[in-house]
Amino acid sequence: MKAVLYARVSTRGQAEKGYSLCQQMEALRSHAQANGMTVLAEIPDDGYSGMTLDRPGLDRVRELVETGSVDVVLAQDRDRFAREPAYHYLLETEFGKHGTKLATINDWGEDSPEGQLLRGIQDQVAKYERVLITERTRRGKLRRAKEGKVVPAGTPPYGFAYDPATGNYQIDEATMPVVRRIFRLYGLAGYSLHQVKRALEADGIRTAGTTKNQGGSRYWNVSNIRRIILHDVYKPHTYHEIEPLVSPDVAAKLVSNNLYGISWYNRRGG
Repeated sequence: MKAVLYARVSTRGQAEKGYSLCQQMEALRSHAQANGMTVLAEIPDDGYSGMTLDRPGLDRVRELVETGSVDVVLAQDRDRFAREPAYHYLLETEFGKHGTKLATINDWGEDSPEGQLLRGIQDQVAKYERVLITERTRRGKLRRAKEGKVVPAGTPPYGFAYDPATGNYQIDEATMPVVRRIFRLYGLAGYSLHQVKRALEADGIRTAGTTKNQGGSRYWNVSNIRRIILHDVYKPHTYHEIEPLVSPDVAAKLVSNNLYGISWYNRRGG
């Protein structure tokens, strides 16, 4: 039986109370060995809540399960997988399609309160459907990002337009000159943000359009100008900066002497 070992700890306090990743993994290895399991991978999630499926380690587990080579995903307790019953059902359903089972060292019997709770999952179908839709959307966005495509999130950054044919941004020739002017005024001419704002307004340049205001506004916000200046999508990044951030397939499509902007997705810490 081929197994993937999964451990999770959400807080430092939890780890200090005898539930550390190392302790979980040690227990999982012993259990796997005692039951004749072949360990394919050991995957930890350090500092992630069981109330969400948005976890790097769990994403890796799900990718391995999709290959069809995993018989069982083993954790110490059921709540290591998730603390939300609907998430348990979602994972069991998803993994079951690939012939994979969820298992725990401290497994609870069918007559336990937990077992009864699982049998009552059907009463939470409506809640499960909402979770499923949200999760499908998130996984789809994550897949797009891994393919080197922009994940659309409302209006594109000022100076760009979304190109559905390539899945990326393309330069908007009508507004990109404004972006270049902002950088010249602030970076070369030494204008303050407020001076940049006044210069744009004096020339009647409008902000980006929104759903409520398709034509944009004649008044600029200093914080929006600052956001443009600091946004990685406008900054020139070399091939060597980009290459470690993307998959090998995406890196192979890059030109080594070109410069690239970055549109981040699923990035923590800014």
